[in-house]
Amino acid sequence: MISIFLSYPQPHKQEQNEFIGGFIEYLKNKDITPRTLGVTDYDNNNPLAAIRRLMLESDGFITVAFRRLYVNKGVSKFETDIESTEETEVSDKWFTSPYCQIETAMAYQLGLPILSLLEKGVTAEGVLQKGVVGLYLPEFVSSVSVQHYLSLSDWKQTMAQWEANVVTVNRAKGFPRQLY
Repeated sequence: MISIFLSYPQPHKQEQNEFIGGFIEYLKNKDITPRTLGVTDYDNNNPLAAIRRLMLESDGFITVAFRRLYVNKGVSKFETDIESTEETEVSDKWFTSPYCQIETAMAYQLGLPILSLLEKGVTAEGVLQKGVVGLYLPEFVSSVSVQHYLSLSDWKQTMAQWEANVVTVNRAKGFPRQLY
């Protein structure tokens, strides 16, 4: 059995809910068991410790960064008082849950194969920037069927590469660490 950690913020739109449901079904059809804290697994302890435990039992990691926070008009570096720094306007921007950043960074530190999916419009910053920690797929539009997205050639090629890395991790976990 191949178990992976699936990170995603709680959907707040029906189309996001349908997208993640279809994506989970896709993974299960490939004999990949997605596990998500608070959805498939529960732990009453410190959330970061629970996430780490679940990741240690996983062979790979996927984050689905849904749009979560919309900034109509804002300011970055508001009220700066350092000469070399300037305020900048932030407008019409979508951000995802901070857990998409936190959990991706944790997976990177554990050496898990990482795959990032960003909903169209989500600001790609930090570990969610293209190529920073792992494989990165084209943005998806949650109102378009997940089957359409999964049929794209970019998706198929990237997913095959990620799956090969996950299988390698799964096999390696059966052997003792090598000292040389």
